[in-house]
Amino acid sequence: MVRRTKEDALATRESLLDAAELLFQAQGVSRTSLNDIARKAGTTRGAIYWHFKDKADLFNAMMDRATLPLEQAFDAGDKGAASALAQVRSGLGACLARIEGDERMRRVFEVATHKVEYVEELKAVRARHLMVRNEFLSKMELGLAQAAVEQMLKLRVPPAVAAHGLHSIVDGMIQNWFLDPGAFDLTGTIEKVVDVYLTGLGFLLTAD
Repeated sequence: MVRRTKEDALATRESLLDAAELLFQAQGVSRTSLNDIARKAGTTRGAIYWHFKDKADLFNAMMDRATLPLEQAFDAGDKGAASALAQVRSGLGACLARIEGDERMRRVFEVATHKVEYVEELKAVRARHLMVRNEFLSKMELGLAQAAVEQMLKLRVPPAVAAHGLHSIVDGMIQNWFLDPGAFDLTGTIEKVVDVYLTGLGFLLTAD
């Protein structure tokens, strides 16, 4: 009986996250109430508070559900790469392919890039966004610094600055792609632009 109760609770939590994804995409985060989400999920507002502290907590749980597979895709993408630079490139490529090819991932990233306002009730969402960004920057800085050592290259800018530039390219192009997904091929285009950027930093790109 206990096991069934836990399974039911997990199913309710998942249905709330599913409902939130759809409503946030359709009408924006600020214009979606917890009552809206409860009705869409076929449950009560009380069920939301059983699983989540508030709307920001629910939003962050929705993002975590999508970004954990993305982190796994990044880690899987760089396995077997022969160099630090190849790891950066393959990891990014795996993430982009996942965003482009996974319906849930696309929906969640569209919400995160175009359907959320950092108003007072969502300040925890902003904090999470900054945390994820900083983790990405840290990984990229470390990877670029290691790649420079491997290639015996003195970068034209410090690794931290290079990482910010790389993040701006990837983040900006993802946001533009969500404005008009038919305008360009997400993965292929960003990979080409990133390679141009890395070459401009002085890196020698290889086939590995």
